[in-house]
Amino acid sequence: MQDLIAKATTLLEALPYIQKFSGATFVIKYGGSFMDSPDPAVRTSVARDLVFLEAVEINPVVVHGGGKAITRAMEQAGLKPQFVQGMRTTDEATVQVVDRVLSREINPEIVTAINSLGGVAKGFAGTEVFTCRKLRLTGKAGEPIDPGFVGEVTGVNTAPLLECIERGVTPVISPVARGDDGRVYNCNADVAAARAAIALRARRLVFMSDVPGLLRDPKDPASVIAHLRTGEVSALRLSGVIDQGMIPKVDSAVAAIQSGVDKVSLVDGRVPHAVLLEIFTDAGVGTEVVL
Repeated sequence: MQDLIAKATTLLEALPYIQKFSGATFVIKYGGSFMDSPDPAVRTSVARDLVFLEAVEINPVVVHGGGKAITRAMEQAGLKPQFVQGMRTTDEATVQVVDRVLSREINPEIVTAINSLGGVAKGFAGTEVFTCRKLRLTGKAGEPIDPGFVGEVTGVNTAPLLECIERGVTPVISPVARGDDGRVYNCNADVAAARAAIALRARRLVFMSDVPGLLRDPKDPASVIAHLRTGEVSALRLSGVIDQGMIPKVDSAVAAIQSGVDKVSLVDGRVPHAVLLEIFTDAGVGTEVVL
């Protein structure tokens, strides 16, 4: 009986949030090492949460990653992964592997998982949704660095996404984009998700990865910064708290907040139902970024 009462209490705690967010659009960036888990239950746990969002009339839009799968496919093809400033250098051969793995392998797998659990999802290659310009990097001495076919998302074709939302279908989008030159470019999934959230005027943006959130001490998982205001970001970057893979996440979060997204959350996808805990409980999990 006590277990049943506890379940009812949890449902009642979620009720105000379900009422508040009914009809809202949430963009979920789905990425992290848990996507590669050998346990099917771990890989599909996020899909189950997305189906729950659909059921309570929240409109999820998914932008997914797949870095580890790309690395494996490159090694199988005899290509050596190389990175510069945290970006995968992407030559002609590599971008073909990236597009295949993201758009024609991982994307359909996520769509199938959602549909198998009673949801309704539709996959999109990012080239159908995102346009980009070639990303140009600068070294410490000011020298130009060419990362190859790496793009910075500049535009979002919202028409097919809005059509899905209108029909109660979850769009699932790979993080590749079409450049001005008509070529396919590899893009940072965090940036792509933020651009999608801004273009769709989403209420919430959730970044899923394999860390508990923004850590004040990277070696201490308990040092999560639970609440981060955009005005605190510059100091945390200077002190090195925001570094490496957290830089595009936090920068994208700030851009989204400044463009009207209510809140951005950084959650650990390895935690069961992390998305639901963040959205539907008073305490939440991970790091929330607000204005």
